[in-house]
Amino acid sequence: MTKSNLPAYRDLPRRGGLPAAWDVWEGDARYFGCLNLLTPEKVSAAAGLVSTGRVFPMNWDMRKPDPPLFGRSPFGHEVTGDERAVSHDDVLHDWNTQSSSQWDGFRHIRNFAAQTDEEGTGHFGGVADDEHGVHHWAQRGIAGRAVLCDVARWREKIGRPIQHDKSDPIEADELLECLAHQGTKLEEGDILLVRTGWIGWYERQPREVRERMAVVSELRTPGLRSDERTAEVLWDMHIAAIAADNPAVEVWPPGALRTAEENAEVRADRRRMHEIFTHTLFLPMLGLPLGEMFVLDHLADDCAADGRYTGLFTSAPLNLPSGVASPPNALVIK
Repeated sequence: MTKSNLPAYRDLPRRGGLPAAWDVWEGDARYFGCLNLLTPEKVSAAAGLVSTGRVFPMNWDMRKPDPPLFGRSPFGHEVTGDERAVSHDDVLHDWNTQSSSQWDGFRHIRNFAAQTDEEGTGHFGGVADDEHGVHHWAQRGIAGRAVLCDVARWREKIGRPIQHDKSDPIEADELLECLAHQGTKLEEGDILLVRTGWIGWYERQPREVRERMAVVSELRTPGLRSDERTAEVLWDMHIAAIAADNPAVEVWPPGALRTAEENAEVRADRRRMHEIFTHTLFLPMLGLPLGEMFVLDHLADDCAADGRYTGLFTSAPLNLPSGVASPPNALVIK
């Protein structure tokens, strides 16, 4: 990776005792965080990667997972008119923008340690709660160089396949090992796509297994290890965003890799949540957008076949003022 002018994780100024990228970008740039790295030059270079014209959509079926995870409610799909009508409309009832493939926006998570800081909001850049929103991202668009990190295929090759029904941690340094194995080099401003194989596994499960997973206390999924080392490695990659095909990018549930006593101690002080839930570092402290439940299997098969793990990435989030999250409406074009 080429040398960056961005500070290393350990050199970032601290807020609430934690490294924070709040001062890296000022003014309206705080609405975008690491997306600021998607410069016109980066987008133009990414467009030059298109050679075959093969297109890989990232959005999952909006009705999946089914039943929804994390206690979210299913939505109702009403089609107006009947078979004799001149036209139809769609009406979605009780639709949650985070029920399927999604970007987590900066309004989604706050950090309570940073909330004690003089700026007081706990959201990225100290921006007020209702001033953040995915509409900022929608009005700019998200485009750049996609890099697939096929951890599932690599772990299978080294004899340690990912366990999709368990809180199986992927170490941050394993991302680097996997990329090296693929012969893939990251560049500043890349959109990193991490494949765990979870969606493909989920699609093969019977209804009774899916229903059990929909019980919040029963859900166990693989993902990045929840710790500050993961935040450090991803920041020092200087990527623009990270997206994965599992429900939370990181391992689920928070604290799955800690003892009950350790979890109780952390949960007693919300300023320590970053110790078991790295969302509280990624989004509010580092301004790193998180994509969850992106469909990556078809892209991964193509990359394994031609040995090329990069492509042009595009995403058009919902232009929803003050929106917390959005379907990605994302494509990778090779």
